[in-house]
Amino acid sequence: MTMLYSRIVETYQKIEATTKRLEITKLLVDLLKETPSEIIDKVVYLTQGKLYPDYLGIEIGIAEKLAIKALAIVTAAKESRIADEYRRRGDLGDAAEALLAGKTQVGLRNERLTVEEVYGVLDRIAESSGPGSVESKIRQLTLLVGKASSMEAKYVVRTALGRLRLGVADMTLLDALAHALAEGKESKPVLEQAYNRSSDLGFVAKALASDGIDAIKSFKVTVGRPIRPMLAERLSDPQEILEKMNGSAAAEYKYDGLRIQAHLSSRKVTLFSRRLENITDQFPDLHTLLKEGISDDEIILEGEAVPVDPSTGELLPFQLVSQRRGRKYELEKTIQEIPVALFIELPRRREALEKIIRRSEKLDLSRQIIVNKPEQLDDFMQQAVADGCEGLMIKSIGPDSIYKAGARGWGWIKYKREYKSEMQDAVDLVVVGAFAGRGRRGGTYGALLLAAYDGKDDVFRTACKCGSGFKDEDLAKLPDILEKFKISHRHPR
Repeated sequence: MTMLYSRIVETYQKIEATTKRLEITKLLVDLLKETPSEIIDKVVYLTQGKLYPDYLGIEIGIAEKLAIKALAIVTAAKESRIADEYRRRGDLGDAAEALLAGKTQVGLRNERLTVEEVYGVLDRIAESSGPGSVESKIRQLTLLVGKASSMEAKYVVRTALGRLRLGVADMTLLDALAHALAEGKESKPVLEQAYNRSSDLGFVAKALASDGIDAIKSFKVTVGRPIRPMLAERLSDPQEILEKMNGSAAAEYKYDGLRIQAHLSSRKVTLFSRRLENITDQFPDLHTLLKEGISDDEIILEGEAVPVDPSTGELLPFQLVSQRRGRKYELEKTIQEIPVALFIELPRRREALEKIIRRSEKLDLSRQIIVNKPEQLDDFMQQAVADGCEGLMIKSIGPDSIYKAGARGWGWIKYKREYKSEMQDAVDLVVVGAFAGRGRRGGTYGALLLAAYDGKDDVFRTACKCGSGFKDEDLAKLPDILEKFKISHRHPR
């Protein structure tokens, strides 16, 4: 069975026209009910603005200049006119819609675009590489836009650029899947668990549509598919921490490094970051370290990659290991300059890990003690700080001590004392707005509006303004960096 691309475009239009989350969910429910099971994964990915789950790192790879060239061919207009329309509207998709409105597109045929065709062409574009790939991408995008209606072209262009920006959250899609294909909100926890174990909404949707809720209930963790990381709560009182842990717990060093999830099989080692990005190629030394240091054919490990002073063996700040992120060149030189050690952190499985890990200076279990008194926590905290760590991670050793993928709970508690006059902990904030600069900051942004994610209500709540700590050259770049995320209406989240 096929599905017209215009059907999902119709839903996208209506989603953009509302800020009500319940209405957005209902629109998605209606769409998913009409979607053939054979292509429901593709519809989910396209609605997320991508072709595959994020951890695969596959991007469509269309730059603005290439999209402008394709639109110029389709509309028979000069590229300068396309660029002017883009600048005027601030969105190349909106520009495409306006330029194609009321016109007969080049190469338009009687048959209409299907979801499979749009996905297939964009997939071929994403796979294009090497000599001639630029021309191939332009040619394929031209044919796709040329066959699209003006409204379809708007979303094709946005998707190709990686800027669909519907504001549909993963949890909203899970809500919609529960109501469209399962037993309503009662099924949401089961679907969420499957998503947390696979990090792939399209995969979950396809399994649900094809095999029903029983298939979702039997979802297993799979080596090669990253698990959404378990998160910790925070407390600063050792007495309160132990009360939460029923009197005793495992206290581990909280290393100041890069959280890594390592998937090992007999064929390969794959490394994922906390945000589930594939960073294997950036850490070939860890790849080798794990392959040689773990005597198990198939296992998933989580740990902290910490920069180490090659002369003294002392632990160094996180900022150094972060310099290795995104590196494509001179990796050997960087490995020599910023070597890292990996500390594995899984409390209840520690006994099993001790049997399969060949411990060394660069591969070891996290330092841990069992505590049942507040004074023990305080003493161990002082030792952790003296050894260059951020603080402690306190982990349950009771019957509830299981790894709860994607969940934040009291099974893990982050303990960081006020030994600095700064904030007790780093926080993840998102840029949701900006304020026009004045005086010497005129013409750029004077401050950014930041928000924190509220998982309970699945919204971003504004937290503060940030206007200091920027260099002049960084401020000048902000408008260009944030331009692709700018929208003209209030975001539904």
